[in-house]
Amino acid sequence: MHPAVQQGPASGRPKSAFTRFTRSLFGQVLIALVLGTALGLLFPEFAAKLKPLGDAFIKLIKMLIGPIVFCVVVAGICGAGELKKVGRVGIKAVFYFEVVTTIALALGIALAYIFHPGSGMNVNPASLDASAMAAYVDTAAKVKSEGMADFLLKLVPNTVMGAFASGDVLQVLLVSILFGCALSLVGERGRPLVSIIDTFSHTLFKMMGFIIKLAPLGVLGAVAFTVGKYGIGSLKQLGYLVIVFYGAVVLFVLVVLGTVMRLCGFSVIKLIRYLRAELLVVLGTASSDSVLPQIMKKLEFMGIKKSVVGLVIPTGYSFNLDAFSIYLTLAAVFIAQATNTPLALGDLLGILAVALVTSKGAHGIPGSAIVILAATLSAHPAIPAIGLVLVLSVDWFIGIARAVGNLIGNCVATVVVAAWEKDIDRARAHDVLDGRIDASDLDAGLAPASHEAAPASSGASPLPGAVAGR
Repeated sequence: MHPAVQQGPASGRPKSAFTRFTRSLFGQVLIALVLGTALGLLFPEFAAKLKPLGDAFIKLIKMLIGPIVFCVVVAGICGAGELKKVGRVGIKAVFYFEVVTTIALALGIALAYIFHPGSGMNVNPASLDASAMAAYVDTAAKVKSEGMADFLLKLVPNTVMGAFASGDVLQVLLVSILFGCALSLVGERGRPLVSIIDTFSHTLFKMMGFIIKLAPLGVLGAVAFTVGKYGIGSLKQLGYLVIVFYGAVVLFVLVVLGTVMRLCGFSVIKLIRYLRAELLVVLGTASSDSVLPQIMKKLEFMGIKKSVVGLVIPTGYSFNLDAFSIYLTLAAVFIAQATNTPLALGDLLGILAVALVTSKGAHGIPGSAIVILAATLSAHPAIPAIGLVLVLSVDWFIGIARAVGNLIGNCVATVVVAAWEKDIDRARAHDVLDGRIDASDLDAGLAPASHEAAPASSGASPLPGAVAGR
């Protein structure tokens, strides 16, 4: 019997749509969003004290990100068959990231000039309070001073375990790729270790299933705190900028990413619908880290090979920040407009070039959006960096759309690279996206052990942790 239509013990009737909704992760997170907003409006002081709920949930997720990335990447490389293929996937992913990021940066500039969100504010930079920027200045200076050599050195951890202790996804990815390549070259003698890593991966995703059940509580705490502390009215001052940015993210997802998905034979709307539970969690927590392991599991469930998912998703978290890129250039031009700073074409091209480099260092930096924006403006002195004070008050609300847009962009990138490499089971992907293969167990954090719903001839790769069918 279909798991979503079980019969009740007394009535013998199928459960109602409302019951199925409230028992799904999507429904529970949506209810948590509403309750959190209500608590923030009605009991702001109490709501502001609920922040630890959101923080604890994100910490629990981050606790598993390093080990899960390691297991998925190593198992994916060992199952890829040849190391040349792994290198090819990486090169194609980075090429795609650079092309799409450039489009996102250009879109931010274009929309800033079309809608002029900062025009008319007439802000005198000398009147702004520089103390609000004190916490970001030192970090921004470090980001600005770092060259390519420094960036590459940051990818190398001091010790193997140090990569996992720091939680730096790129460092974990480097260790995972090296270990996976070495284990693949060991051959038959390494098979027992591959099996152990597979089993460990399966165990980690079971742990993930326990933690993901706490997502509604995490969202409730994060939303209640935000509304209670800042209030809905905090959007009024810079509301136009927020609206323009949200519109830019929607436009980018539907038009740019939608076109890319259509060229690959898929629908971005269906992909968003498939990932709706995870996107709601990101909407509530303003952190895409909170769903990274679950996203990797769902992409593999829809028929994308483990080697592609394991390489593209972690790399994309630092190299493919589409919505973040839109924000960098949009905010830079907004500050110029608000402070009546004229910008020539050369200035715009300079901002674009600098942002293309600085955007790569965003992940893992506290207050990354403000820090990277400060580094970008410092490298281009035509715009007064003190103008960043103007966007501090709405950074949280803008951060919600940044996180959601970045996550969708990375999921699309994974589909694109998989289609490019012919590492996606298209029949299964369409069945999953169209709802013919049920994914409700995944939304509940309880992944089945194998693709039982797939046709016998399907070449879909197994879920992370599944030993059979590699």
